[in-house]
Amino acid sequence: MPVISFSVNGTEERIEVHDDVPLLWVLRDRLGLMGTKYGCGVGVCGSCTIHVDGGAVRSCITPAASLEGRRVLTIEGLGGSAGGLHPLQQAWLDEDVSQCGFCQPGQLMTAAALLAGNKEPSDDDIDAAMGDVVCRCGTYLRIRRAIHRAAGNGASS
Repeated sequence: MPVISFSVNGTEERIEVHDDVPLLWVLRDRLGLMGTKYGCGVGVCGSCTIHVDGGAVRSCITPAASLEGRRVLTIEGLGGSAGGLHPLQQAWLDEDVSQCGFCQPGQLMTAAALLAGNKEPSDDDIDAAMGDVVCRCGTYLRIRRAIHRAAGNGASS
Protein backbone atom coordinates (compact mmCIF):
# COMPACT_ATOMS: atom_id res chain seq x y z
CA MET A 1 0.00 0.00 0.00
CA PRO A 2 1.50 3.36 -1.02
CA VAL A 3 2.23 6.13 1.48
CA ILE A 4 1.29 9.63 0.40
CA SER A 5 2.40 12.95 1.83
CA PHE A 6 0.24 16.00 1.35
CA SER A 7 -0.96 19.11 3.16
CA VAL A 8 -4.48 19.37 4.59
CA ASN A 9 -5.53 22.80 5.85
CA GLY A 10 -1.86 23.70 6.29
CA THR A 11 -0.91 20.54 8.22
CA GLU A 12 1.41 18.03 6.63
CA GLU A 13 -0.05 14.53 6.56
CA ARG A 14 1.52 11.19 5.72
CA ILE A 15 -0.96 8.38 5.16
CA GLU A 16 -0.83 4.82 3.91
CA VAL A 17 -3.72 4.33 1.51
CA HIS A 18 -4.86 1.94 -1.22
CA ASP A 19 -4.83 3.35 -4.77
CA ASP A 20 -8.61 3.24 -5.12
CA VAL A 21 -9.64 4.95 -1.84
CA PRO A 22 -11.42 8.26 -2.48
CA LEU A 23 -10.05 11.35 -0.77
CA LEU A 24 -13.44 11.90 0.91
CA TRP A 25 -12.97 8.81 3.06
CA VAL A 26 -9.41 9.71 3.99
CA LEU A 27 -10.59 13.15 5.11
CA ARG A 28 -13.55 11.83 7.11
CA ASP A 29 -12.42 8.44 8.38
CA ARG A 30 -8.67 8.83 8.72
CA LEU A 31 -8.28 12.54 9.51
CA GLY A 32 -11.58 13.15 11.33
CA LEU A 33 -12.54 16.09 9.09
CA MET A 34 -16.29 15.56 9.03
CA GLY A 35 -17.29 18.82 7.33
CA THR A 36 -16.89 17.41 3.83
CA LYS A 37 -20.11 15.54 3.11
CA TYR A 38 -20.91 12.35 1.23
CA GLY A 39 -23.83 12.91 -1.10
CA CYS A 40 -24.01 10.93 -4.32
CA GLY A 41 -20.62 9.18 -4.42
CA VAL A 42 -20.23 9.80 -8.16
CA GLY A 43 -19.13 13.46 -8.29
CA VAL A 44 -22.48 14.88 -9.38
CA CYS A 45 -24.08 16.60 -6.36
CA GLY A 46 -21.10 18.67 -5.13
CA SER A 47 -21.55 18.06 -1.39
CA CYS A 48 -18.01 16.71 -1.18
CA THR A 49 -16.29 19.66 -2.89
CA ILE A 50 -12.90 20.67 -1.47
CA HIS A 51 -9.88 22.48 -2.94
CA VAL A 52 -6.77 20.79 -4.27
CA ASP A 53 -3.98 23.24 -5.07
CA GLY A 54 -6.58 26.03 -5.10
CA GLY A 55 -9.09 24.43 -7.46
CA ALA A 56 -12.46 22.94 -6.56
CA VAL A 57 -12.62 19.14 -6.87
CA ARG A 58 -15.10 16.44 -5.91
CA SER A 59 -13.43 14.43 -3.17
CA CYS A 60 -15.74 11.42 -3.58
CA ILE A 61 -14.17 10.63 -6.98
CA THR A 62 -10.62 11.91 -6.37
CA PRO A 63 -8.25 9.06 -5.51
CA ALA A 64 -6.36 9.93 -2.34
CA ALA A 65 -3.25 8.32 -3.84
CA SER A 66 -3.17 11.13 -6.47
CA LEU A 67 -2.45 13.78 -3.83
CA GLU A 68 1.26 13.24 -3.31
CA GLY A 69 2.83 16.66 -2.63
CA ARG A 70 -0.42 18.57 -3.12
CA ARG A 71 -2.33 21.08 -0.96
CA VAL A 72 -5.86 20.25 0.20
CA LEU A 73 -8.24 22.76 1.77
CA THR A 74 -11.48 21.62 3.39
CA ILE A 75 -14.36 23.56 4.90
CA GLU A 76 -12.61 23.26 8.29
CA GLY A 77 -9.66 25.28 6.95
CA LEU A 78 -11.58 27.83 4.88
CA GLY A 79 -11.48 30.49 7.62
CA GLY A 80 -7.70 30.20 7.94
CA SER A 81 -5.41 29.11 10.74
CA ALA A 82 -6.85 31.62 13.22
CA GLY A 83 -10.15 29.74 13.08
CA GLY A 84 -12.24 32.78 12.18
CA LEU A 85 -14.94 32.96 9.56
CA HIS A 86 -14.09 33.40 5.91
CA PRO A 87 -16.03 36.32 4.35
CA LEU A 88 -18.14 33.75 2.51
CA GLN A 89 -19.07 32.02 5.75
CA GLN A 90 -20.06 35.37 7.25
CA ALA A 91 -22.08 36.23 4.15
CA TRP A 92 -23.83 32.84 4.41
CA LEU A 93 -24.89 33.78 7.93
CA ASP A 94 -25.86 37.33 6.97
CA GLU A 95 -28.02 36.10 4.08
CA ASP A 96 -29.49 33.22 6.11
CA VAL A 97 -28.52 30.78 3.36
CA SER A 98 -28.62 27.48 5.20
CA GLN A 99 -31.73 25.49 5.85
CA CYS A 100 -30.75 21.85 6.31
CA GLY A 101 -27.08 22.74 5.80
CA PHE A 102 -26.04 19.44 4.23
CA CYS A 103 -24.78 20.87 0.93
CA GLN A 104 -23.31 24.02 2.44
CA PRO A 105 -19.67 22.87 2.78
CA GLY A 106 -19.66 22.02 -0.94
CA GLN A 107 -21.45 25.26 -1.80
CA LEU A 108 -18.97 27.33 0.23
CA MET A 109 -15.90 25.59 -1.20
CA THR A 110 -17.21 26.00 -4.75
CA ALA A 111 -17.96 29.68 -4.11
CA ALA A 112 -14.50 30.22 -2.62
CA ALA A 113 -12.88 28.76 -5.75
CA LEU A 114 -15.05 31.03 -7.89
CA LEU A 115 -14.05 34.16 -5.95
CA ALA A 116 -10.39 33.18 -5.99
CA GLY A 117 -10.48 33.43 -9.78
CA ASN A 118 -13.14 36.11 -10.23
CA LYS A 119 -13.25 38.91 -7.67
CA GLU A 120 -16.45 40.48 -9.07
CA PRO A 121 -18.61 37.69 -10.50
CA SER A 122 -21.84 38.49 -12.32
CA ASP A 123 -25.04 36.56 -11.69
CA ASP A 124 -24.25 34.50 -14.79
CA ASP A 125 -20.73 33.75 -13.50
CA ILE A 126 -22.15 32.62 -10.16
CA ASP A 127 -24.87 30.52 -11.77
CA ALA A 128 -22.33 28.83 -14.05
CA ALA A 129 -19.92 28.05 -11.21
CA MET A 130 -22.55 26.98 -8.70
CA GLY A 131 -25.07 25.35 -11.02
CA ASP A 132 -24.00 21.77 -10.44
CA VAL A 133 -23.87 21.89 -6.64
CA VAL A 134 -27.25 20.57 -5.60
CA CYS A 135 -29.24 22.27 -2.83
CA ARG A 136 -32.39 20.31 -2.10
CA CYS A 137 -33.75 23.19 -0.01
CA GLY A 138 -33.54 25.50 -3.04
CA THR A 139 -31.65 28.41 -1.47
CA TYR A 140 -29.94 29.31 -4.74
CA LEU A 141 -31.00 32.97 -4.72
CA ARG A 142 -29.67 33.41 -1.18
CA ILE A 143 -26.45 31.66 -2.19
CA ARG A 144 -26.05 34.10 -5.09
CA ARG A 145 -26.66 37.09 -2.76
CA ALA A 146 -24.15 35.74 -0.26
CA ILE A 147 -21.48 35.37 -2.95
CA HIS A 148 -22.06 38.95 -4.09
CA ARG A 149 -21.88 40.10 -0.45
CA ALA A 150 -18.63 38.24 0.14
CA ALA A 151 -17.14 39.59 -3.11
CA GLY A 152 -17.90 43.09 -1.85
CA ASN A 153 -16.02 42.28 1.36
CA GLY A 154 -12.86 41.24 -0.48
CA ALA A 155 -13.30 37.48 -0.23
CA SER A 156 -10.72 35.32 -1.98
CA SER A 157 -9.02 32.15 -0.93
